[in-house]
Amino acid sequence: MKITLIAVGRLRKGPEKTLVDAYLDRFAKTGRGLGLPPVALTEVEGRGALSEADAIVRALPDGAAVVMLDERGQMLSSPDLASRLGAWRDQARDIAFVIGGADGLDAALRDRADLAISFGAMVWPHMLVRVMLTEQLYRAASILAGSPYHRA
Repeated sequence: MKITLIAVGRLRKGPEKTLVDAYLDRFAKTGRGLGLPPVALTEVEGRGALSEADAIVRALPDGAAVVMLDERGQMLSSPDLASRLGAWRDQARDIAFVIGGADGLDAALRDRADLAISFGAMVWPHMLVRVMLTEQLYRAASILAGSPYHRA
């Protein structure tokens, strides 16, 4: 099993990068005993949603469950995300989480997703979505480890 986070754009030094690195490190430590591999971060570039979509498609692992972060997606609870992550782990299925750029995700790419999730009705800057997703992945691993999710 592999877990990949594919994100448009480069995250430079700053508070967002510090938080993303911290949550990915926490996920790796918590997930180690649960059969969850560390998350591999793949940053891609493109100009416009269509070009970004091409770059994302090239980065997608074959056969992976594709989870898009999209404002039109489902709003999952933290336990729901943990349950899905655990199910994919139990199936030994690779997972690719995809965060688009400022222009969002191309419609054809969205249609390819196994799951589209949203962090609410508000639109979030894509760099903050990285922080929010990595925190939720860490929280999901904590839930799978039996920790109270509100204390993760």
